[in-house]
Amino acid sequence: MVLALLLIRIPLALDGESVNNNNTGLAAISVVSMVAGWLLIIGLWWFVFRAKAKGRRAERESERDGLE
Repeated sequence: MVLALLLIRIPLALDGESVNNNNTGLAAISVVSMVAGWLLIIGLWWFVFRAKAKGRRAERESERDGLE
């Protein structure tokens, strides 16, 4: 929650910078947010949706079911 509040405050801290035709700060925030979004998508695919990860989860579930 704190991280979300910090991310919301960053564009507000620019104080209308985009109106003055100085878009450097806004562009930097945009690039950082796009890179972070892509890293999140790649991380989700790598750790959750990849076939190898699904196989590991299936193995753990079958082992857990066998022990019960």
